[in-house]
Amino acid sequence: MLTILLFLGVLTGGRVAEECHRRDYGNGGHVCVCTSTRCDTVPRPTPVARPNFLRYTSNKAGLRFEKSTGSFITTDRLFDNKIVVNANDKYQTMMGWGGAFTDFTGININSLDEQAQDKLLESYFSDHGIEYNLCRVPIGSTDFSKRAYSYADSHADAKLTHFKLAPEDFQFKIPFIQRAKNLSQGKLELFASAWAAPKWMKTNGQYAGFGFLHENMYQAWVEYYVKFLDSYQEQGIEFWGLTTGNEPSLGIIPLIKISSVGWLPKIMETWIRCNLSPTIRNSSHSAIKIITLDDQRFFLPWFVNIVTKFRYFLRYQMVHRLLFQVFKHRTTRDYVDGIAVHWYYDTTFPPSLLRKTHENFPEKFVLATEACLGNKPGQKDVDLGSWQRGERYAANIIEDVNHWITGWVDWNMALNLKGGPTYSSNFIDSPIIVNSSANEFYKQPMYYNLGHFSKFVPRGSVRLGSTGFDNQVPVAAFRRPDNGTIVVILNKKEQVVPITVVDDSRGSAPIELSERSISTFLYW
Repeated sequence: MLTILLFLGVLTGGRVAEECHRRDYGNGGHVCVCTSTRCDTVPRPTPVARPNFLRYTSNKAGLRFEKSTGSFITTDRLFDNKIVVNANDKYQTMMGWGGAFTDFTGININSLDEQAQDKLLESYFSDHGIEYNLCRVPIGSTDFSKRAYSYADSHADAKLTHFKLAPEDFQFKIPFIQRAKNLSQGKLELFASAWAAPKWMKTNGQYAGFGFLHENMYQAWVEYYVKFLDSYQEQGIEFWGLTTGNEPSLGIIPLIKISSVGWLPKIMETWIRCNLSPTIRNSSHSAIKIITLDDQRFFLPWFVNIVTKFRYFLRYQMVHRLLFQVFKHRTTRDYVDGIAVHWYYDTTFPPSLLRKTHENFPEKFVLATEACLGNKPGQKDVDLGSWQRGERYAANIIEDVNHWITGWVDWNMALNLKGGPTYSSNFIDSPIIVNSSANEFYKQPMYYNLGHFSKFVPRGSVRLGSTGFDNQVPVAAFRRPDNGTIVVILNKKEQVVPITVVDDSRGSAPIELSERSISTFLYW
C-alpha cells in the first residue's frame, strides 16, 4: 500500500490528490463539499517529456481537475476542428488571478473552525489549491460589510489626526491576508480600492448616493490613502497596486445604496495629476502601481478618443459632452500605470472596447478587477452547483485575455448560503459558499472554471496566438515562465466534440472534449 501511495505521489508531483466529495442541489451541476478533515486538492503539475502532454478536465457531469496524459503525433493526416497554437505570436504578459478580501469573506471564513478555515484558505492560495496570486483589498467598508464606515468618521479633520483602521481590519482582513501570504509562499500581491470616503469629505454628507469630494478635500483624500497603506505596512502587508476608487459612476447615480465617491473624468484627471500621483510617488509607497477607472467596460471610451466614444455611445452624447478623457494631459498619462474594468455589462458592450483601449494606450495594462453572478434582477442569489455559472466565468476570462486583459479578479471569495450577509441587501453568489452551521464549505463550478486559469497560468505567462473553429468552443493559449505551453479550451456544447490541438513545434494531438467541459492542456 505504501508503495502505491508513493507511486501516486510521484505522478501528482509529490502529493496525492484528494477527490471531490460531490453534492447535487438540483441546479445543473454539483458542489464539492469540504470539511475540517477533507477537501479535494489539485497538486502542482510537474513537466512531462516530449511528445507527451498533461490534460486537466472539469465538466458538468462531475469531473474536477481530472488529470490524464496523451501524446502529440506527427502525421500528414488532415483533421477537422483544429485548434492551432501560434507560439511565435506573443501578446500581453499575465499578472494573475484572485478575489477580494472583503469583510464578509473574512466573517464567513471565521465562522468555520480553525481546521476548516485552513482548508478553505489552502483551496485558494496553496500549491495544492488553485494558487491565487493577485487579490483586492477594500479601503474601509464595501456593500459586503456589516456597516458603512471609513477610517476617519469621528469629525471633520483634513489633517486626519484621528485616522485609524476599523475593528473589521484586525478581525476579518489582516489575519486572513497574512495567512494567505504564508500559504502562497510570498507570491501573493495585493491592490487596494476605496468605496467609502468620510461623510464630511463629500458634497452630499453621506457614504452613498449622488456625491463628490469637496474640492478642498482632494489632498486629504490622498493622505487618507497613504495612511491606509502605512497602517497595513505596519502589519507587515505591502501593496502592489492602488486604484483611484471603486466604480466612480455609483457616485453620480441617486438612490444607490453602495458607498461611493463620484468622479467625472476631467476632475479625476486633475486630482491624479495634482494630488494623487505626486503624493504617492513621494511617499514610502512610491513603487505602487496606480490604476484608474475600476468601473464597467462601457466607460473605456472615456480613456480613448472622441471618435471612438461617439461611435459606441451615440445615445449618450449629451452626457459625454460633460466628460473628458483622463489621459488627455500627458503628465497624467505618465503617472497612471493601468486601467481596471468590471464585468457587469460585458454581455452588452463588446470586447473590442478592450482592444481599442490597448491600441491607443499600449503601455498601460488592463486588469479585470471585479466579477460575480446573482446580482441581476430575476437571478437566484446563490445557485449551488450551477455549471452554467462556472461556464460564464470561463467564457468571460477567455474573451478578456484574447482582448488584452492581463489578469482577472473575482469579487467575494466566500459568502454564506444566502449570498451575504450584506447591509445593502444585494445578495450574490461566490465560488465558495460557507455553511457555518454544518462547519463545511462548498466549492462551486465557478471555483473550478476560474482555477483552470489561476492554477496553470502563473504570473509572468505570456498569451500566445491561437485560433479555434467554433465560438461555442473558445480557446486561449499561454507560454509559462517555465517554458510550458498552456491551452485552455471551453466546450459549451451539449455533446462530445472531437478536436485536434496543433502546434507546429510538437505536432497534432487529436482528442475529445466531453460535453459542457473545460480542459487545460500543458506541455513542455
